Amino acid sequence: MNTLGRLALCLAAVGAIALLSATGPAQEESLPAPGPPTRTPEQMQKEKSLVAFAKVASVLRHPRCMNCHPSGDRPHVGNDRHLHGMNVQRGPEDHGVPGLYCSACHRTENQAVPNIPGAPHWQLAPPSMGWEGLDDHDLAAMLIDKNRNGNRSLEDLLHHMRVDALVLWGWQAGSGRSNPPLSHEGFIRALKDWFTTGAALPPKGATTF
Repeated sequence: MNTLGRLALCLAAVGAIALLSATGPAQEESLPAPGPPTRTPEQMQKEKSLVAFAKVASVLRHPRCMNCHPSGDRPHVGNDRHLHGMNVQRGPEDHGVPGLYCSACHRTENQAVPNIPGAPHWQLAPPSMGWEGLDDHDLAAMLIDKNRNGNRSLEDLLHHMRVDALVLWGWQAGSGRSNPPLSHEGFIRALKDWFTTGAALPPKGATTF
């Protein structure tokens, strides 16, 4: 092979190496990145259900609800949830004791002077509905347990939360009392979303405020 032939062969080899070097990384870069793990429809529905319940729990743990859903026998009052004065007690039927029934001070509507809250059937929730100290799992389980929620189906519970006068009072609590973090309409929507997505129970230990 003459000099020109050898030179052409060398140039061809150099060109091939350069081509491989240029195309190699480009081919690697063109590979698609791995996507996130595929979630099943059941997993996605459970996630939606847990998100909805977190909204529900943020309302139920607000002082307007928690003050009358104690785990003990004394109501709490105020945004700071301090114990009711005058040693007010639950009583055998959840509306006080003889001589100090809830209705002795609490009327069917708020009293501007001396700023005493009021709504129809003012009383404590039954002991089985005490939410104080429950994590999200136990709170959710209690809500849908007919043995503890007043023998209510999910439809009954939704209706109760939608129209009960004492529930509605939580958004009309009067001067100096904060409202729950959601509007009443938003609360009902979240509750309905939780029910329609299977009413999933959050993991033990989680607590939403």
